[in-house]
Amino acid sequence: MKKLIFALPFLLLALVTCTPSNDDSGKGKPKATGRSGDMIILMDSLQWRNELGEEVQKIFRREMDGLPRPEYNFNVKFVHPNKKIKLLTQIRNLVYVFTLDKRSAGTKAITDNLSDETLSRIENDTSFFIVNKSNEYSRDQEVLYLFGRNENELVQHLQKNRKQIEEFFNKAERKRIQEGMQPVTSTASLKKVLAERFQLKGLFPAGYKVADERPDFAWFRSPEAEIDKNFFIATKPYTSEYQLLPDSILQWRESITSSYIFEDPDQPSSYITVERDIPFNPIKSTQVNLNNKFAMELRGLWRTNTRTMGGPFLGYAFVNPQNNVLVYIEGFVFSPGKPQRELIREMEAIAYSIDPIQKPKSEKKN
Repeated sequence: MKKLIFALPFLLLALVTCTPSNDDSGKGKPKATGRSGDMIILMDSLQWRNELGEEVQKIFRREMDGLPRPEYNFNVKFVHPNKKIKLLTQIRNLVYVFTLDKRSAGTKAITDNLSDETLSRIENDTSFFIVNKSNEYSRDQEVLYLFGRNENELVQHLQKNRKQIEEFFNKAERKRIQEGMQPVTSTASLKKVLAERFQLKGLFPAGYKVADERPDFAWFRSPEAEIDKNFFIATKPYTSEYQLLPDSILQWRESITSSYIFEDPDQPSSYITVERDIPFNPIKSTQVNLNNKFAMELRGLWRTNTRTMGGPFLGYAFVNPQNNVLVYIEGFVFSPGKPQRELIREMEAIAYSIDPIQKPKSEKKN
């Protein structure tokens, strides 16, 4: 069996080392198994139950922000490594965790697949603790190796880089969702609204329709029997960086939803608002990089002013540098009593697909 060699790192998420193979596409390999968010973690069972395992679980078993009920970011399944688990290694998200000071059968099952060169580098380079390999065992798969000379050093690396490691797999799931949107032709009318009215491009899954369209606002909706998915966009002139502060964005959002998004179109007195009365689930704001643009992310709960409907929302405010317009995009869902993590993950994938249409160079000069 050919042993794995972890090559010298290059930048990925400012952290993750990605080692390319001769064929990164995974051509000829089986399709990765599992649903969105599924993950298997392979590490020694004793380490899983001690401080190292606790740190790993803090990364991958963290509750997603802004949901009405607790849901972990990933469906994590722990497996003690051995040589008889080949089928499990075809999961879409796979994480190996080991330290060289643990000389157990579980750790040996992992390190036996590594070259002497790689093991030597782990032993001598304390900054070397993470490697990603795409499509290693199956197509459309991400495999992450987390390692160290000893448990204490690896725990420190995990504590310092917790958010970046989690975001690596969030980004992988987001990319998979977006790839599923690429061939959809039934959303051409939505893309036309984005382009002609807002000078933006983006992707939507099948089923979304234009629910409302105005000069500075558009509402896209996908109502189903038990799930109602919504995404809207609004714009206004950008005049100050203070417009990107969370309170300013929320105030603008309230004016949008109270004017344009109703529980019942025949009763404009019933509108959408932000839920502020649940103390353990406040609105969370985070500065993020949205397609190489500064953006303010908002996560929280919405409800109707009549308190008959509600659910989670995810919004982003950013400036379109092509026309100096402030843009707010938001996805919100209504699916009472059902898991909502993947619905919000779909909203996030839509949001991250939206980007300004680049003007031709000749227009920029003019």
